[in-house]
Amino acid sequence: MMDTEIDRSLLEKIADLIGKPVGAFNIRKDSGCDGRQSTEHIEITSKEDKPGIDIRVKPGTVGETCYIPVIITKSGLQEMVYNDFFIGEGCDVNIVAGCGIHNCGGEESRHDGVHTFYVGRGSRVRYTEKHYGEGDGTGSRVMNPETVVYLEEGASIQMETVQIRGIDSTKRTTKIVCGKGAEAVVTERLLTHGTQTAESDMEIVLNGEDSKGRVISRSVAQDRSEQVFYPRMVGSAPCFGHVQCDSIIMGEAKIKSIPAITANCTEAQLVHEAAIGKIAGDQLLKLETLGLTEEEAEDCILKGFLA
Repeated sequence: MMDTEIDRSLLEKIADLIGKPVGAFNIRKDSGCDGRQSTEHIEITSKEDKPGIDIRVKPGTVGETCYIPVIITKSGLQEMVYNDFFIGEGCDVNIVAGCGIHNCGGEESRHDGVHTFYVGRGSRVRYTEKHYGEGDGTGSRVMNPETVVYLEEGASIQMETVQIRGIDSTKRTTKIVCGKGAEAVVTERLLTHGTQTAESDMEIVLNGEDSKGRVISRSVAQDRSEQVFYPRMVGSAPCFGHVQCDSIIMGEAKIKSIPAITANCTEAQLVHEAAIGKIAGDQLLKLETLGLTEEEAEDCILKGFLA
């Protein structure tokens, strides 16, 4: 496990892992299991019918973290993985995922994954997923994550999805269905550069009375990269939903943001807003007067925007 410096560097970037994780974990490397550990309250088992794992969290589990990062270090490797999470009632847990690709060859390396969450009544889940690509090869680095979440009564999920840099193409699909009193908060941060492309298709369905949903999307498109965002909030009960998309566009990049809200109930309260713009000149000037170069000032502003 974590045999090479490349392995260790990727795992630190996508999962903040230094050394062996504490608690439950499953580390996937180049389509195989590179290390696994279950705990008394969190059991991880391999699927028998397709690639992937089942993660079962016992009811009442509180304060535990489960790590499930994926790394690819071989050029030309392409995989499709299915991971299912079964969270019992009354839990409060952290799930740390993420994928890192190191491609120094001439063939495409790709990871496609489907994560499905079944979150029991009254449970709280914090889910973090970071994506990162590197390598000096000509082969592309591609990731297509799909996340589906079902929240029972009073359950909640806080999702943080981050694309750090280095991913040539990605299509991100997210769907969350909220029951009575359930809450979903999704924070998405995305950076593209060069000729990279990114598409995010997100839907939060507020089916239960007093359910809540919030989407906060922040992105930066540099050079000639292209981004498309399609976040949707559907209210089918007395509920509250808010969609917010903010983007910074630079160089010859292109960004398309299409937020949508649908009310199927007269008591649904739904709001959406979107903004695309460049870095303000006065912001750059202020930082440059403090001694930063234009490039350093831009980098400082972008880091703060995506933080």
